[in-house]
Amino acid sequence: MHMADALIAPTVAGAMYIFSAGAARYSMKKLSLENDPKKIPLMGIMGAFVFAAQMINFTIPGTGSSGHLCGGMLLSAVLGPYAGFLTMIGVLFIQCLLFADGGILAFGANVWNMAFYGCFIGAMIIWKYTMAKGITKKKIIFASVLGSILTLQLGAFSVTLQTLASNITELPFAVFVSTMQPIHLAIGLVEGLITASVLCFVYEARPELLWKGKDISLEKEGKVSYKNTIIILAAAASVIGGLLSLMASSHPDGLEWSIEKIAGSTELASSGIAYEAAEKIQGITALFPDYSFKGSESILGTSFSGIFGGIAVIVLCIVSCYLFNFFKGKSENE
Repeated sequence: MHMADALIAPTVAGAMYIFSAGAARYSMKKLSLENDPKKIPLMGIMGAFVFAAQMINFTIPGTGSSGHLCGGMLLSAVLGPYAGFLTMIGVLFIQCLLFADGGILAFGANVWNMAFYGCFIGAMIIWKYTMAKGITKKKIIFASVLGSILTLQLGAFSVTLQTLASNITELPFAVFVSTMQPIHLAIGLVEGLITASVLCFVYEARPELLWKGKDISLEKEGKVSYKNTIIILAAAASVIGGLLSLMASSHPDGLEWSIEKIAGSTELASSGIAYEAAEKIQGITALFPDYSFKGSESILGTSFSGIFGGIAVIVLCIVSCYLFNFFKGKSENE
């Protein structure tokens, strides 16, 4: 559901940058007050996992469309909403700059649509209150599916609103909404099941890693050490990004499919100084456009992109934690 620059006007793009930056600033402030340094490597590994998982587009049967994980709900269920939101920003930032996945002008909108709802609505409302009296597998599945469906619906609807407010395309609002919402309902269901599977693994391995929203006792003992859990998640990210990504569906994702159904093509034209500047910047920074080597369609480019991108996300998350002094709040007051 990464928006391209052609969908959004510079004024709307600027507004979405402001909204997303405000949420990011608030999240940074909250993390600076926490004292949980174990989250630092976990942010990197979970970010890499989501990056890799987003490379796998799964086919939506009978539609000619595909979908992929957004990941906000998954990240926040493990890291909490604030660390989850900032980790999602890191994932989207790497995708945008290094792989030209999502426009530079549309970056603020993509953060809002793909990260804000999953991390704050999905985690702070659905996950938090579902787990208020304790965590169980049934609750994990329920919260994951409901949260993923709801937050993808909100994200898809936001895309249509931002496109309407921009008024630079010929996509009729009513038709766009009626196309976007149903396809993302199906995508949300699949994302919910994937999210539930990963979170159930974490629950069995190290249940204390799941975000509880408040202090509640966990009677369940973990079956895997913290170190080995991190290693398993890192290995999974490597396999998904480096190998399973080669099996991704070739069908357009839900947003591209919706645009194609209405406009007849997934590509929309845009012109103006802002668009030209954004395209020029992305042309320089995108080392592996569309997750491939420049000028090559070799599958090695996809595999390399999956692994390299995951490493880039890990480095960005860990460096950011130390740069902005996250998880050091209580120790500074001692």
